[in-house]
Amino acid sequence: MFWLSHHHAEEYNRTYVLGGVRVCARCLGTYPVLLATLVGLFKLRAPLAWPWDIPVVLGLTLPAVVDWAVGRFRPRSGSNAVRTLTGVLLGLALGRSLFIHVQKPLPPVLVWQAALVAVVAIPVLIASARGSKP
Repeated sequence: MFWLSHHHAEEYNRTYVLGGVRVCARCLGTYPVLLATLVGLFKLRAPLAWPWDIPVVLGLTLPAVVDWAVGRFRPRSGSNAVRTLTGVLLGLALGRSLFIHVQKPLPPVLVWQAALVAVVAIPVLIASARGSKP
């Protein structure tokens, strides 16, 4: 069931085994929290703009992006507890940015969030494809 764990055998240390199925440690934190955040924000009829949206969303996104980047070069580093925690923070960030996006497409908070991920991910992916370190 690849959709529950997008990791291959050499990365099984990045998964939990739940009911005999491998589940990505970060995704286990991200997706339930993202869904709960979206539901909560809609239920509370949260405003579409808070003055602290961009710094908080970026701050909550950054730990998962950094942990992912480190893991690209040190595959055995880190722990699933940290991955799950960074996933929870990412789920909160994505929940907020997607809450705004579904009502007002491409809000600045989502654009900044995507830019942060791209600024980290693109150099890391290029460097790891070349077999070097950033």
